[in-house]
Amino acid sequence: MPNSLIYPEVDFLKPLFASVETMSGVGPTTARLLQNLGCTTIQDLLWHLPQEVQIRRFSPAIKFSCPNELITLQVRVISHSVLRKQKGRLTPYRVICSDSEDSIELVFFNPNLRYLKNALVVGSEVIISGRFEVYKGRFQMTHPDHIGPLTTRDFWEGAEPVYSLTQGIHQKSLQKIIKSALGECPQLPEWLSSNILKKYHWPSWREALQKLHSPSQEGDLSLEHPYRRRLAYDEILSNQLSLILTRCQAETSQGHTLIGDGQLQQNVLKTLPFSLTQDQVQALEEIQRDMASSSRMVRLLQGDVGSGKTIVAFLCMLRAVEAGYQVALLAPTEILARQHYKTMEDWARIAKIKLGLLISKDTAKQRQKIYHSLAEGDINIVVGTHALIQPEVQFKNLGFIVIDEQHRFGVEQRLNLAEKGTNIDILSMTATPIPRTLMLTVFGDLTSSYLRQKPSNRKDIITTILPLTRLNEIMMSLKRALQKGDKVYWVCPLIEESESLDLAAAEERFAILQTLFPEQVGLIHGRLKSHEREATMQAFIEGSIKVLVATTVIEVGVHVEDASVIIIEHAERFGLAQLHQLRGRIGRGSQESYCLLLYSDPLNPTARARLNVMRSTTDGFKIAEEDLRLRGGGEVFGIKQSGMPSFKFFDPIAHQDLLLQAHDNAQAILSKDPHLLGPQGQALRILLRLFEREQTFKYIKAA
Repeated sequence: MPNSLIYPEVDFLKPLFASVETMSGVGPTTARLLQNLGCTTIQDLLWHLPQEVQIRRFSPAIKFSCPNELITLQVRVISHSVLRKQKGRLTPYRVICSDSEDSIELVFFNPNLRYLKNALVVGSEVIISGRFEVYKGRFQMTHPDHIGPLTTRDFWEGAEPVYSLTQGIHQKSLQKIIKSALGECPQLPEWLSSNILKKYHWPSWREALQKLHSPSQEGDLSLEHPYRRRLAYDEILSNQLSLILTRCQAETSQGHTLIGDGQLQQNVLKTLPFSLTQDQVQALEEIQRDMASSSRMVRLLQGDVGSGKTIVAFLCMLRAVEAGYQVALLAPTEILARQHYKTMEDWARIAKIKLGLLISKDTAKQRQKIYHSLAEGDINIVVGTHALIQPEVQFKNLGFIVIDEQHRFGVEQRLNLAEKGTNIDILSMTATPIPRTLMLTVFGDLTSSYLRQKPSNRKDIITTILPLTRLNEIMMSLKRALQKGDKVYWVCPLIEESESLDLAAAEERFAILQTLFPEQVGLIHGRLKSHEREATMQAFIEGSIKVLVATTVIEVGVHVEDASVIIIEHAERFGLAQLHQLRGRIGRGSQESYCLLLYSDPLNPTARARLNVMRSTTDGFKIAEEDLRLRGGGEVFGIKQSGMPSFKFFDPIAHQDLLLQAHDNAQAILSKDPHLLGPQGQALRILLRLFEREQTFKYIKAA
């Protein structure tokens, strides 16, 4: 298969990717406002779906109107009030109108008097439309949505879509802009088989999109409506095609044959103070079998927090070094990179290989030294952050890459590192267990190894849920824990006071704990400079401070073996992913460990269920499934925090059946037409372009 697909020339798609400024009536100011909604192209406007349907009816008389109902009325203008001040403020401006039987007041705050006097001429008949209200026994309409001549009545009757807005754009303006964008929709060749269209009673892509933006009732926006399901299927089919094509490209690429004599591995294994779990042994065998193959390896290592991914990855790195190649480990943060380096230092010394660390905060002199050693081949394994992907970094013989928390890196970033060698074997790692129902959307059929078992010397973490009203008792328990010599994390969700959220700030909690336990408390958060964070973390590791107050900056990669207590304040505000990752900071040694989840009443049912899940299990894979069930697709198990794919139409819960259908369909299509050259294949190329999946082929080597 070629490295990239050459898409057919499809001029009719070009308007969809044009800037919103090319549309009539959209100038630079409106374009900037639309960008705040995430809409920079016409296609973005089409993907900006209505949130609800607003039904507006024509009422033949004021007396037949219902409070809080959106109505359109034909009335005669009777009089205007006088604008005056009361207690230093302007009183509301009122216009009295009548339908010959009853009167209604139109209420305006900060009115444009010139406009109102021209639009509402005393004695004239007009159409008004807005929300009908009854206030102190009087009928009124505050800031009508519309005031116009009698000829505008039909325009203000019936159903209309309601979109999310940004400051500066009104609902009617956005409706008009999106309606104009819909006019740019071309009639595309059909990429779905007639069998699927008949099976689900689906319209064409164009009709489905137009209907979603023109709902006539609330049910038209349902996730289960045929319009939405059609577009969801298109989106997930493009996702599956691109993932399968990527995997096929990787598997058919010639890779390195990474076979060693195993001596370096044995030197490290016999010095470990623990035995590998059965899961670790199996994962090691699976990965090394792929490394020994002549085909390029692209494998995912999924391991729950504390399951021992690092040692498995390091043993695989040693196999690559034995085969004569250099290795790079790419980590998303400096803290995590330093943690990996520190963990591997002793193992590298035992194996008698050279380990290097490259981060952005290194001095120019330090970086130059690392650059030279990598280019000369003196460094066998280098651990680093984004600094590894800079053009200045060159390897003598890079053959193996490990990418930790790989979903935190963009495709281009992974490509830049992969291109520092030829057909490099790639092992991706994640400590975020992914629900089975999302695996296909994130990685397709990417071959995975799993670590579910915890090392035998580790005890289960005891998790307790307590209300914040028992804070005094918790402080007493904390005092006893410190007297025993325990190290404690205290996690807060914010680092400064917020008027909108009643949450304890990390700085405030730090001050309180510092008063109670002088010289024993440290503070770490994302706004500190890196050297300040490192100094505080080192003090915690060495034990000169016993309590570390922190934000979620410690969520991933922090390893302090003798930390045995974590207190998470306002735990109801965290997602299950973060709670599970935070709890994984303890229980890394052989001592009993405790997690306290503090909450503020009242708890809503979902938050209570979430905390109960945390109390009942420490299995990250079970927690991931529960999170999917409790929260739905958009926020599932840290999807947004981790940078995993987000979808415009597809919902992982409501559309699970479509995911499986799309996966099977994509496999069947590519088995018959692997290069998408046939009539349906040509149409599917347009689908891939429509959902901007062509980067899959552009960056095919990035796996």
